[in-house]
Amino acid sequence: MEADTAAGHEADDHLEPEAQLVEQCLRGNGTAWEELVRLHSRRIFNLCYRFTSHRQEAEDLSQEVFLRVYRTLGSYRSTYGAFGTWVTSVTRNLLIDHYRRTRRDRLTDSMEDVMAKVEDKESSSRRPDHSAAVVELSGHLQKALAKLSPDLREAVILRDLEGLDYSEIQRVLEVPEGTVKSRINRGRIELARILDQMGVRPN
Repeated sequence: MEADTAAGHEADDHLEPEAQLVEQCLRGNGTAWEELVRLHSRRIFNLCYRFTSHRQEAEDLSQEVFLRVYRTLGSYRSTYGAFGTWVTSVTRNLLIDHYRRTRRDRLTDSMEDVMAKVEDKESSSRRPDHSAAVVELSGHLQKALAKLSPDLREAVILRDLEGLDYSEIQRVLEVPEGTVKSRINRGRIELARILDQMGVRPN
């Protein structure tokens, strides 16, 4: 028994920290699961809120995400990529299911969330005139995003707002990397065209 335990610990040492937590969780370690939830709960809630614009709905969906993650945890393999990317895929699939049930656009973004994202990136500047410009830009960005097709909007959100790399987006969307790059490029071009029509131009 001691040899088996030692072998298990030795195998864990070769895994990434979150993959180690997954292995520990699968062996019945409740503390490991609590740590996984703690590490990802804020990001998952933000994703759900970005797509719903409703706090209570986002909280309910976040709970559904973690229930699905827990039930399917045994299917995760570290060779497939980072655990966070896998969780994002689970979240995205659940959101698609949710919007199919409710017949709503699966990529409706809240103006408040986009504003928070831009304001966070620009937090180094506190000038009142700059803050007003950020709010105005956020409003324009929200309106422009809403005019993109769902496929293009999804790709732009994951790349430019969520900061995922191409390989991560490929795994989340389950499409070839070439398709990912094409959607991002087309989305950016279309977004720039729409912003230009709205009279919004880069400084």
